[in-house]
Amino acid sequence: MTQSRLPLLLLAALFLAPQQAPAHIGPPFPIIENKKVGPVNVELWIHPDIGSSVVFVVLHPLPGQTIPKDLKMEVGVQPESGRLKEVLYGMWRDNTQDYVQYNSQVEFDRDEMWKVHLLVYSGGVTEHAYARVEATPTVLGSWELLLYILPFVGVGFLWFKVAAKRRQIRKRMARA
Repeated sequence: MTQSRLPLLLLAALFLAPQQAPAHIGPPFPIIENKKVGPVNVELWIHPDIGSSVVFVVLHPLPGQTIPKDLKMEVGVQPESGRLKEVLYGMWRDNTQDYVQYNSQVEFDRDEMWKVHLLVYSGGVTEHAYARVEATPTVLGSWELLLYILPFVGVGFLWFKVAAKRRQIRKRMARA
């Protein structure tokens, strides 16, 4: 085996080695789906990263009904360990969609399991829905940028290496 192939084999082995996948990298995902809560069916979507996290609820009217005009919502989060009290966050209606959606931002301070509590207010009645989710850190924090730049640095390195090799070949051809 030549020395020039060794780095490529090591790099291939690094990428092919089994690794544990992070739990919540990617877009938000539903933790409550098609559940009747008061006068509506709800889907609660969340992106549970440590720090500020996006939460939104997509509403669907019950068959033969419409979504009430007086509808208000809150979402609460609390660690399952009980180390903190539940914190409620107001939700605001997003009128930019073709459907009814309420948005909010919640705070997770640790990588652990959290209780998520959805409160739906309408007609003087409060309805509840519950779920649980694991808050996870971002992949590498501030090191993420370096990870994402590495392929471009690698391509640049290979480009310079090929350019240097071509220059050597041209010099040999010019001497001959």
